[in-house]
Amino acid sequence: MPGNKGVIYDGPGKVEVHEIDYPGFELKDGPGVNPANVGRKLPHAAILKAVATNICGSDQHMVRGRTTAPQGLVLGHEITGEVVETGPGVEFIKQGDLVSVPFNIACGRCRNCKEGNTGICENVNPDRPGSAYGYVDMGGWVGGQAEYVLVPYADWNLLKFPDKDQAMEKILDLAMLADIFPTGFHGCVTAGVGPGSTVYIAGAGPVGLAAAASAHLLGAAVVIVGDLNKERLDQARSFGCETVNVALGDPKEQIAQILGEPEVDCGVDAVGFEARGHGREAEVERPATVLNTLMDVTRAGGALGIPGLYVTGDPGASDEAAKHGSLSIRIGLGWAKSHSFATGQCPVMRYNRRLMQAILHDKVQIAKAVNATAIGLDEAPRGYHEFDEGAARKYVLDPNGMIPKAA
Repeated sequence: MPGNKGVIYDGPGKVEVHEIDYPGFELKDGPGVNPANVGRKLPHAAILKAVATNICGSDQHMVRGRTTAPQGLVLGHEITGEVVETGPGVEFIKQGDLVSVPFNIACGRCRNCKEGNTGICENVNPDRPGSAYGYVDMGGWVGGQAEYVLVPYADWNLLKFPDKDQAMEKILDLAMLADIFPTGFHGCVTAGVGPGSTVYIAGAGPVGLAAAASAHLLGAAVVIVGDLNKERLDQARSFGCETVNVALGDPKEQIAQILGEPEVDCGVDAVGFEARGHGREAEVERPATVLNTLMDVTRAGGALGIPGLYVTGDPGASDEAAKHGSLSIRIGLGWAKSHSFATGQCPVMRYNRRLMQAILHDKVQIAKAVNATAIGLDEAPRGYHEFDEGAARKYVLDPNGMIPKAA
């Protein structure tokens, strides 16, 4: 049995790479593991050797101390890997398969899974519907920023790449299928993006950039990305997006300069609960700003896709209400404009196979859009730090040195 190393949340602002247990076919006690999940047998699981495992903005919320994540939690929910062992209940996934792992952990058996809502599986997290690897309040499934990781319900959850050699040539693109590409795409789909539409995407981090690439794939006429970070706005412009610097003031005026009118057809929130204000309040945290702005700039009858993360517990919030997920949202404005809202985890399995095909057939260059950058597992603390400082990159960890240098 080989050893294993993983990226550990070691308290606010601190991540370290430690030796961790090699996966087994039983869920053991550990940081964040719900007691009802301890000892859970996993004959339906597969053990993967991680080929690529990404740092996500959602991980940063925990590392900044903005959640109730326990110290010692193994991080990481964006996983691409090679199957090295399967449990006795696995029938179709085989050793040697190269696979993408949806960040949602789903059983495939409950009502929600059968209806395609794999982001709110009822059987994998005793705390509430919905689960993910290496994430707070998600049942305690060990994270995938590691050399080896366990995936339950492998036949159901894993997406096998049809040609291993072809997949390795596009591994940085395919690594985005675990989360940010489907998440950005879901934000656009639920916002109603389609041929000829205009869309405003709040946030030029990796999910916002993935949403922008998705909007192009869906046929949008104009894709506008808003952010405070010049380097990230430059990255958005590099693949054909218009941009709005919200530090300069109300996005509505800048949208009017681009479109000739101050409204868009579709709005996407790729920021979430750590949003900043606009204009003179650009350095001040205003968690409801993005949602309120999207309602303001989206036309009557339009829709808002909200893949940005919002939490029920934020110990670092600036006011007492926000600590419990209560924000000053102008719901009356959204009601008056007959807006539709779509929230929650992206059900990755709804999209990942089709997006894989788009990558393999050169219909999208998602790694280029998000500026995917491969680094070693031991470099994870640097990656977290640079990402937190606003680097316009999507850091992809290479735990076992398997990503080709040209990728």
